[in-house]
Amino acid sequence: MDILNRFNKHGDEEELNDVNDLSEKYLTFIIDRQFYAFHVNDVVEIIEMQEVTPVPEFPDYAKGIINLRGTLIPIIDVRLRFCKMEMDYNERTCIIILNLKNIEVGFIVDTVDEVIDIDKNNISGVPNISGPISRRFIEGVGKLPKKIVMLLNAQKMLNDDEIMSFENMGGMGSISNFDAPQTIEL
Repeated sequence: MDILNRFNKHGDEEELNDVNDLSEKYLTFIIDRQFYAFHVNDVVEIIEMQEVTPVPEFPDYAKGIINLRGTLIPIIDVRLRFCKMEMDYNERTCIIILNLKNIEVGFIVDTVDEVIDIDKNNISGVPNISGPISRRFIEGVGKLPKKIVMLLNAQKMLNDDEIMSFENMGGMGSISNFDAPQTIEL
């Protein structure tokens, strides 16, 4: 799980953000045997799966909240957000913490894959055959030699109303006496 350590070390930020004009860096992950990716600029950190506290009246895809170093982070299950079948979490399940319009939100994924450079010439638009839900989240398709990666627009994973409700929840302040999550290695 070296990928988690690379994201979670402050000293590697330059390496992860060093992108030339011809390519973009993405963090790839797997949901239901398909590859997806978030642009690394949206990724704050990657943590191991931990207990999520349910919150009444959250949408089905929002599993609840976690306490991350004293900050309440809403947690979204990407499988459920994409209307896929729910799966039991295991030792490979991770939470990717993203910065969405200045709030941190965690996204549960089956497993994190790698950080990759995708040449801009190998990025296509969203296929016309995908449904309106897919087009809302997907901003492009990365064509790599051994895989196809759906490039997600992190800022569109939640709509403005959802962001505002999570932002209001975050106003509850920090929590003391917390257990820090452990970083895991791929």
